[in-house]
Amino acid sequence: MKLMIATAAVLLAGSGAAFAQDAEAGEKEFNKCKSCHMIVADDGTEIVKGGRTGPNLYNIIGRQAGTYEDFRYGDSLVAAGEAGLVWDEETFVAYVQDPKGFLAEYLDDKSARSKMSYRLRKGMEDVYAYLVTVSPDAGS
Repeated sequence: MKLMIATAAVLLAGSGAAFAQDAEAGEKEFNKCKSCHMIVADDGTEIVKGGRTGPNLYNIIGRQAGTYEDFRYGDSLVAAGEAGLVWDEETFVAYVQDPKGFLAEYLDDKSARSKMSYRLRKGMEDVYAYLVTVSPDAGS
């Protein structure tokens, strides 16, 4: 199952269907996300004022899934993180398109669930590019 995700990513990359990297467009697309997610730096600087239904997305890129302190994640997302899920371009893009389906496949567990019910139908790659700009540890 993890192999299937990795294989799909390699096939996409090899087919010329490269992911877009338009952080400016992603910042605009993030408006759909901010009803549930905020982006607040570690020092308290509010980058995007948003909801608290979802976790703070500051420095999410490169972070193990389900590990942001002071947020109560669903069991399946925590289990995925414990199984090695780290947010990179391929995992982020796949997850936001179908959170429940992604977790079910990643964990090889049809009963896996996600608290995130919204699905991004387009612009996922751009949102990823934007989140890289608010993830100072992404290159580490």
